[in-house]
Amino acid sequence: MHITALKTYMQRVDDRPRLLVKIETSEGISGWGEAYNHGPDWALPPMLDYLFHQIEGEDPRRVEYLILKLNQQARFPPGALGLAAISAIDHALWDIAGKAAGLPVYMLLGGNVRDRVRIYCGVYTAPDPEAALDQTLQLNQDFGYTAFKLSPYRRDLHNSRWGELVKETGDYFGKIREITPSHFEFAFDAHAKIYEPYQAVQLAAAIAPYDPLFYEEPIRPEHIPAWAELKSKVTVPLATGESLYNRFEFLALLTARGADIIQPDICVVGGVTEMRRIAAIAEAHYVTVAPHNPMGPLATAVNIHFCATQPNFKILEYKPHVHAPWALDPYVPVDGHMQLRPDRPGWGIEIDEKALITEDYIHWERKITKKPDGATAYP
Repeated sequence: MHITALKTYMQRVDDRPRLLVKIETSEGISGWGEAYNHGPDWALPPMLDYLFHQIEGEDPRRVEYLILKLNQQARFPPGALGLAAISAIDHALWDIAGKAAGLPVYMLLGGNVRDRVRIYCGVYTAPDPEAALDQTLQLNQDFGYTAFKLSPYRRDLHNSRWGELVKETGDYFGKIREITPSHFEFAFDAHAKIYEPYQAVQLAAAIAPYDPLFYEEPIRPEHIPAWAELKSKVTVPLATGESLYNRFEFLALLTARGADIIQPDICVVGGVTEMRRIAAIAEAHYVTVAPHNPMGPLATAVNIHFCATQPNFKILEYKPHVHAPWALDPYVPVDGHMQLRPDRPGWGIEIDEKALITEDYIHWERKITKKPDGATAYP
């Protein structure tokens, strides 16, 4: 068996663009992957065309070899776009390997260590407590969710006194705890908007009395010593990692004892192959893995197989999709978990190629926050 073609399809899931990748082989077996949309989405197809020539004619089942080749053929380490492209190729290669063997991918990774994969729902906003109660109860009723992720911000970060925001956040979480079922878990994603670490410590202290599931990415990821200091000063589980790219960056974070939970993205770091290395390093540091996954049904399928096999897996991010017509049979939560599909080879999800004939791209770009003085801030 050898690789004969690589095709890309620019699509969307709800209001976000998603790039799907199909790799075809001489035996008629094809595999699918999903690339992360960092922003310049149209830069990915030509990059993938270029990378295809590095693997054309190769045996797609040699996943480790081919991913090493793609990484090593570059003089310098791939950046965000390069790794997004390599991730999608990695996914497609594993899909082919599973289908060729007649097995789900998780069986090729050593087999499942759990029978199902727990998920949490990304709400991402900070609805009024009564609205949050209604929303979480509905999600619990429909899908069995018992874990959710909210924003800690009830007001603009820059247009008021910081202490007012901190108090409001603490009061807000306290009210949510008061009116929601006691077994519900709530995480808070600060989206790396806080520039000054002491403010991140203050915000952590405000939510600490109410037992958050975790406190995600309050500051930027680049300066590892700041994470080590931050973790030493907070009493809530500290999570980060969606903006880190490889095992070396995660090793630096973990060596510095900068996080309790890491959140690598399987569409960012280079696919399943690199994700497993990162998770193994975390396991050796007694750190759990809660993959970043704001993606589409295909990326969710890839994540489920990874999570099923990883001993130090904690919980997977997932938000129900409304518009993804190309996914014929997406994984759907049952009792707050994703069930494995042991009778389906590869990723266990069918892609409707007829739905891909029509380009369904939607433009999206991150909004830049402006401070009162006109300066920009992290969004």
